[in-house]
Amino acid sequence: MEKNGVMEPADLRLPPLLERLRPLLAAESRPVYVVGGTVRDALLRRPIHDIDLVVAVEAIPLAFRLADALGLPAYVLDAERDVGRVIVPGDDLTLDVARFRGPTLEDDLRGRDFTINALALPATESSAAVIDRHGGLDDLRAGVIRAIHERSLADDPVRALRAARFAAQFGFALTGDTATAARSAATDLPDRASPERIRDELTKVLLTGAPQRGVALLHELGLLAVVLPAVAALDGVAQSPPHHEDVLRHTLSVLRYLVQVEGIVGQETADSAAPDDWAADVAMLVAPYRHGLTAHLARQLDGGFSGLALLRWAGLLHDAGKAATQTIDADGRIRFLGHDDVGADLSRGLLARLAFSNEAVRHARDIVAGHMRPLNLALERRTPSRRTTYRYFRALHEAGLDVGLLALADHLATYDGRGQADDWAALLDVIRTLFAAYFDDHERTIAPPRLLDGLAIMALLEEPPGHEIGRLLGLLEEAQAAGEVNSRDEAIALVRRHHNRLPL
Repeated sequence: MEKNGVMEPADLRLPPLLERLRPLLAAESRPVYVVGGTVRDALLRRPIHDIDLVVAVEAIPLAFRLADALGLPAYVLDAERDVGRVIVPGDDLTLDVARFRGPTLEDDLRGRDFTINALALPATESSAAVIDRHGGLDDLRAGVIRAIHERSLADDPVRALRAARFAAQFGFALTGDTATAARSAATDLPDRASPERIRDELTKVLLTGAPQRGVALLHELGLLAVVLPAVAALDGVAQSPPHHEDVLRHTLSVLRYLVQVEGIVGQETADSAAPDDWAADVAMLVAPYRHGLTAHLARQLDGGFSGLALLRWAGLLHDAGKAATQTIDADGRIRFLGHDDVGADLSRGLLARLAFSNEAVRHARDIVAGHMRPLNLALERRTPSRRTTYRYFRALHEAGLDVGLLALADHLATYDGRGQADDWAALLDVIRTLFAAYFDDHERTIAPPRLLDGLAIMALLEEPPGHEIGRLLGLLEEAQAAGEVNSRDEAIALVRRHHNRLPL
């Protein structure tokens, strides 16, 4: 049975892996419980990626015994807190075993953050035996986020960010007391939470199906100004038509459309269905490159950050430079000259302070720096040439793919839809050309094999290594990408023609 979208305990469905473990857990001398998000997500009929088990003592040895029985590897996740982890290859599933947070299960549940996460289930009994000491089942049915007690957020201010994440993830609302506690916890975040924990929680907000809701709630609670002041500063920054929102609301709209564009790439259902008039166009645009784009977004960069996460971060930060660059002409027109470069610098500093890896910082910065390029190319009303396409990817590298997706969301947010048909068609043509070159013509247009390498040019010109050799290599590669040089003899002629010290 189901009530308000929540499964009744008697109908609870848990991962098959747990069924395999039950005979092993039944043989344990101490009771083992399934807790927290595992029970919550089962009740909400959401995919379960983490099985969380708790036991009174010796959790790490239990994790290794379970791993041995399953024929899987395990490792110590947190020796001090007695937490072990088993990874289930290929199932996108992890199994964590932890010691109680306190002497008893009741202490463990009381030490958690929100009532909807303070649910437990005996790991060896039927799903009808959900243990609920704090009204979590009622709050799940009511769709609310409620702190366990008055100190829950004060004891760990990161939980204030987590409240916004759950609100966005589940479409729930915070109770009044929990919202008040979140506002109070905001000022403690910089001093009491590591940059890594703040980063990880914000990333989880952005990776929900409705990141715009989470960011809006962070702003409403005063948390955004503490953790992302450059984004909070966009509130009230006006823009001229065709924009219809201030910069912060526009940013939230970009995130909303970005989720929908990504959903079309992955053929998944987004948070809200995209209107057919533009969704069909985007589906047709990405269809030949769906596999490549999906792999691009799924890839892991240094530090374990996914391409998708960094695209969401760039979507959040793409206009971060507008507060600092706004000018108003005598006729009232509002401009943001250079906001892309300013925003890129802001993004680099912000992400570095949040302890992103150097590779992740560079990638997100490139997306922010380049986010206007497809829109500007579309204004030219002509298909980008091979030279233009080469220069685009020379500047942005792989981030050029992300910029194409972000440009679609940016346009849609600006017009709240596709806007004028010719503007939309021009943008689609630009992005189609860029994607086709990258996926279908990469060797010819994006990274042509060198007809001459540096050693050959040095021998040809009797020149030592240096800036001039690098400049000539760059000129040669661009000429090849543009289709102007197609043979070694033509390459030699170009090098001689452009060498500063030789007559033409």
